[in-house]
Amino acid sequence: MMTALPSTTAGAPRRVLGIDPGLVCTGFGVVEIEGRHLHYVASGTIRTTSGVAQGDLPGRLKIIFEGVREVIARYEPTEAAAEIVFVNVNPQSTLLLGQARGAALTALVTAGLPVAEYTALQMKKSVVGHGLAAKDQVQAMVARLLNLPGLPGKDAADALGVAITHAHAGGSFAAMAQATDLNRRTHAQFKGGRTY
Repeated sequence: MMTALPSTTAGAPRRVLGIDPGLVCTGFGVVEIEGRHLHYVASGTIRTTSGVAQGDLPGRLKIIFEGVREVIARYEPTEAAAEIVFVNVNPQSTLLLGQARGAALTALVTAGLPVAEYTALQMKKSVVGHGLAAKDQVQAMVARLLNLPGLPGKDAADALGVAITHAHAGGSFAAMAQATDLNRRTHAQFKGGRTY
C-alpha cells in the first residue's frame, strides 16, 4: 500500500499522525513515509457520544485527549499534522470545535510530537487537486493514493488527507524555512474578519 512522493529525506521512516478535530467525532489517520513511498498504517475515529452526557463538555474533551494519546501510544508517530479550524456562521459551534481541537493539540504536544497545521483548502488541494473538493472526492482520492481496499469514513479520510498533505508539503516547508529568514505560518490568524 503505497504512493510515490516527490521528495523525501534519507534515513529512518517517518510516521505522520493526521488529526481532523471534531467535538462529536475526531478523525485520525497514520501514514508512514519510507524513501519515496507512502504507506497506510491506520485510521479511525474517536467518538465522544457514548458514556458522556451531551452537555458534558469537559468529559468530551477528556475523551478526545485520552483518545489521541492512545493512538499515539499504539502507532508511535514521529510527527503530527492537524487541520486548522475556521470561523463559521455559528460562533458557538466554532468555539466548541476550537476546544475539541485544543484537546487534540494538547495531546499531541504533551507527547512531544512536532505539530504542523494545514487548512482544509490546503489539504483538499494537495490530495484532490482543487480546494473546493467534496468529502466523497477526498475519500476516493485518499483510498486511491494509499491503495486501500475500500473508502475510509469521512472523518478518517480527512485525517489521512492531512497526513498526506504533511508528507508531501512538510519537507518543502522545512527546506524553505532553512533557506530563508521567512517562516511558514503555523496557525490561523485573523485578517479582515476572516481566518486563513
